[in-house]
Amino acid sequence: MNFDRLKEKLEILADAAKYDVSCSSSGGSRKNKKGALGDSSASGICHTYTEDGRCVSLLKILLTNHCIYDCAYCVSRSSNDIKRAAFTVEEVVDLTINFYRRNYIEGLFLSSGIFKNADTTMERLVRVAKKLRLEENFNGYIHLKSIPGASDILMEEAALYADRLSINLEIPTESGLKLLAPEKNRQDMLNPMKYIQNGIAQNKDDKKTFRKVPKFAPAGQSTQMIVGATNENDLQIIKVADHFYKNFNLKRVYYSGYVPVLEDKRLPSLTTEVPMLRENRLYQSDWLMRFYGFKAEEILDPNMPFLDLEVDPKLSWALRHLHQFPVNLQTADYQMILRIPGIGVKTAQKIVSARRFQVLNMDHLKKLGAAVNRAKYFIDFNAGNAFLKYLTDINLRKLLIGGSSSKFQNQFSQQLTLF
Repeated sequence: MNFDRLKEKLEILADAAKYDVSCSSSGGSRKNKKGALGDSSASGICHTYTEDGRCVSLLKILLTNHCIYDCAYCVSRSSNDIKRAAFTVEEVVDLTINFYRRNYIEGLFLSSGIFKNADTTMERLVRVAKKLRLEENFNGYIHLKSIPGASDILMEEAALYADRLSINLEIPTESGLKLLAPEKNRQDMLNPMKYIQNGIAQNKDDKKTFRKVPKFAPAGQSTQMIVGATNENDLQIIKVADHFYKNFNLKRVYYSGYVPVLEDKRLPSLTTEVPMLRENRLYQSDWLMRFYGFKAEEILDPNMPFLDLEVDPKLSWALRHLHQFPVNLQTADYQMILRIPGIGVKTAQKIVSARRFQVLNMDHLKKLGAAVNRAKYFIDFNAGNAFLKYLTDINLRKLLIGGSSSKFQNQFSQQLTLF
């Protein structure tokens, strides 16, 4: 084995993979067995956090950055003059096992440029997962990228060996995709997603009938959209996300602020800043739809199609609907408590539980974990709340902005690296 060449491949293909952010492992439950390697129930994603707060990592690479497509936004586009490389199936397997044994990683995230055609590429990705599972007894987390246009047979096999599958929508709208990637077809992306969705549903039904059923994409599937490469507004983006959550049962939709790396008249200029704050606001809106009961049309509307960059989406909604406040924490229903700025899901649950045993006040709210600096203007107690005099103040927005700080005050455009 030529270790210098392998190292060069790793540098090239790990760097090329850094633009893909859709690599969450939430929901994996593949347990370890005697004589086997890994445990996806304790696994995670590359340099990020699991649901229980642990920071974990995985090997995040492309199988190859050779690609037959010339997508304007992609650093691996066929017309781009860059170093090209490709791993063999055996090299990816060896890297994964050796990195795992050295405790560098807890799993594998494997994507790829499309070489020759969709099925050829997908077949190689499946071979990696299959070899890891069957020959190396690897039970760690595996996330495979679904290749648009891949056959149902290959998608079936991929779901049997991978914990999660994901396929990138890339651009939120079909018109934007045609502008920047005219060779691609949105339907080629939707077909594998629908097949996996139906397979997961069938697998769930089979478990009710049969004692032992093979795992089928146990961590579900996700997707990713690039934000800022085309002129879609935020309302369009969150409506697309809402559609895929409802109609494809996705685990996650990821938003990736466009990083200007290529000169093209169809794209923003190379001096354009990465829209990190906008990306963050989209994630917050996504959270409101998934966990707080908000509809996309409530967060934004045609008269306000872009998210407020000064305040978070829930606070923005509250400021536009002051007639629904104050909310009495002693009597309000759970869904309304969730809509109070500064109160999250866990705190709302604690409030509903605690008020059964005592009359709540501001001190209780602090102990229950609420961000009182925001919540105090929108809540009421049986004993009253002195801060409610500011609820109708024309300077309420300034008061709220002045009492908070943002981690995005100094934006930067540098992407995180794998190592």
